[in-house]
Amino acid sequence: MKIGVHGKEFNRQSVPFIRSIFGLLQKHKVDLYVSDKFSQLLSAAAFRSFKWKTFSHGASLKKLHAFLSIGGDGTLLESVTYIGPYEIPILGINTGRLGFLATISQTETEHALLKVFDSDFSLDKRAILKLESNKKIFGRLNFALNDFTLMKKGASSMITVHTFIDGAFLNSYWSDGIIVATPTGSTGYSLSCGGPLVFPRSGNFVITPVSPHNLTVRPIVVADTSAITFQVEGRIKKFLVTLDSRYAEIDDTVKLKVVKADFKANLIQLKGQHFFKTLRQKLNWGLDIRN
Repeated sequence: MKIGVHGKEFNRQSVPFIRSIFGLLQKHKVDLYVSDKFSQLLSAAAFRSFKWKTFSHGASLKKLHAFLSIGGDGTLLESVTYIGPYEIPILGINTGRLGFLATISQTETEHALLKVFDSDFSLDKRAILKLESNKKIFGRLNFALNDFTLMKKGASSMITVHTFIDGAFLNSYWSDGIIVATPTGSTGYSLSCGGPLVFPRSGNFVITPVSPHNLTVRPIVVADTSAITFQVEGRIKKFLVTLDSRYAEIDDTVKLKVVKADFKANLIQLKGQHFFKTLRQKLNWGLDIRN
């Protein structure tokens, strides 16, 4: 079995846990492939007994049977950039905090890995959005699992984002910016700006303004088959665009279009896991602080 691994920077207290993961993979004779970024963090003596090959962005990973993300949700979003269109099943092991995507706790990790070895899991297929533009802003990494944003730069005044759905004019948003979120991203930045929670298989995008000037301007849910295009203007001619945690600076000559990508992110889902259960746990639904 061939398994890829990507992780975030860790402290000394996390070394035994990460070493236990590598030990279990070695015990089951897994061919291990580690991202170049994470491999640089594994130089400590505790990992010298393990062998692996490294990969970088753009490498073909279609030979992998599974992929481990060790960290939080941000680490899993980075993992998706390595996997790209290969749709390799991803197991999110949570060493971070909230974890809507990286849902496997440290105490559940060994059990989860044994299920992966036995292929005893289902796939939660998550839609990915793609950014198309007349300039290569993000190169081959022009996709996002969570969201796309178009924002004002720094402390400048608000911007105007003219937004079109399949060529039909939707609105001119006077705001600090705008978010286009996938159902997966609906639990992130969009949610903090008043956007709705969206079920992963609903087939929608959410367009959420950031600090709009008009209070009656609310988030709107559109079909993910839509092509969403933007024209932006402001007093300062520089703006920021982001795809998940990646960002770039653009000017008002750049044409932007957001569409659904033709591939998905396959999140490993073990028996007993469900999006609704994650919502209840992470958002403390049903808990009474008086108890």
